[in-house]
Amino acid sequence: MEEPFKINQKITAREVRLVGENIEQGIYPIEQARKMAQEQNLDLVEISPTAVPPVCRVIDYSKFKYEQKKRTREMKAKATKVILKEIRFGPNTDDHDFAFKLKHAQEFLKEGAKIKAYVHFVGRSIVFKERGEILLLKFAQALEELAKVEQLPKLEGKRMFLYLAPKVAPSVAKPKPVAKEGAAAPAAKPAPVAAEAPAAAEAPTPAAAE
Repeated sequence: MEEPFKINQKITAREVRLVGENIEQGIYPIEQARKMAQEQNLDLVEISPTAVPPVCRVIDYSKFKYEQKKRTREMKAKATKVILKEIRFGPNTDDHDFAFKLKHAQEFLKEGAKIKAYVHFVGRSIVFKERGEILLLKFAQALEELAKVEQLPKLEGKRMFLYLAPKVAPSVAKPKPVAKEGAAAPAAKPAPVAAEAPAAAEAPTPAAAE
């Protein structure tokens, strides 16, 4: 099995740029770079062959390959796996069956799966292809809050396909805290009392005429 990197005697460049630990980084003739790697019981690995000059690192090649494989596995594990769920209809699907399959589709979309819905035409039922298209469009409309259409109904042979993908869930506003049952409600602030108007001065009583 061919190695993914050139090492030691397989490196053909006349000079290389050395990087790594426990060495003085710089440009060296290839023979000197190999000797520096041998003195540390390590390998000279060409990690960037297209650079001018090529970049090499003085490392343990076995350990280097292990780290590369480990990194590749981690990247694959983090990659999102797309799940495609199939839902089959007939051109004469009744309302009960339609609702049953619609419920399953809603669950699949909430889990992040894509939907491939199709109407299968058997024998002479192909004459009802318009009915199948209406059925699939009705299905897409019923799921418009959860899904977006990736492909409108399209007839391929004896099947008409519709592809749906889940929408990105909108951010949900945090609910306001609700007062616990039995907790005393905060006392209402007393209404400001209006200042009393000053009492009207009594008019002097006129003296009686003698």
